[in-house]
Amino acid sequence: MMDQTQQDSNTMPQVINIAENIRQIQQKIANYSNKYAVANKQIKLLAVSKTKPVELIEQAYAAGQRDFGENYLQEALLKISQLEALTNINWHFIGSIQSNKTRELAAHFQWVHSVDRLKIARRLSEQRGHSLPPLNICLQVNTNNEASKSGMSLDELPQLVREIAQLPNLKLRGLMAIPEKAETFEQQRAILRPLREAFEQLNANGLELDTLSMGMSNDMEAAISEGATIVRIGTAIFGGR
Repeated sequence: MMDQTQQDSNTMPQVINIAENIRQIQQKIANYSNKYAVANKQIKLLAVSKTKPVELIEQAYAAGQRDFGENYLQEALLKISQLEALTNINWHFIGSIQSNKTRELAAHFQWVHSVDRLKIARRLSEQRGHSLPPLNICLQVNTNNEASKSGMSLDELPQLVREIAQLPNLKLRGLMAIPEKAETFEQQRAILRPLREAFEQLNANGLELDTLSMGMSNDMEAAISEGATIVRIGTAIFGGR
């Protein structure tokens, strides 16, 4: 029979040490960068704070984290308002984009990773305030043409990149993907490799892209080995839902 101490330990909420989690992830990023000879590349940690309360974001900020990713616009706008005193936070939108949401995205975010069609890019450009710096964007690519996921196909990418790169008020930084899950490290690499190859081909054709947004808590090493410059980490920082 379980004693009272055991019962209490099972019902007490788990204490999350945000600062230590961030330190450990940054150390892993450094280790993987050295392992795969990309130590000269600056890899940014994007803390995915969707569904997390502002108190946890404040803890991450106190630990030195400045880039935060949100998936849901209304939730994000509330957090941005509540944390407006922290003026050097960079807010990244990483969720799917509906046309009627672009005005708020253009006004309140520094980065949008999930641009998946020309119409969205045009609206973001038109609605970005002229007093604001250009909005950093990544194009979301559906590398495996999964019906359940947003993103342009690899075949569509070259033409769309050319058109989007010409839009004013936007700065096209690179590519983003949400890959399918894979069990092994080599499978993860194989899934991510087409995005890296597309990125390299676009730059070889004269573009100046600098961002590959890929890699999450379960495939960060594979992403860094394939050239990620932004890794989007949620669970390993903030714990599960």
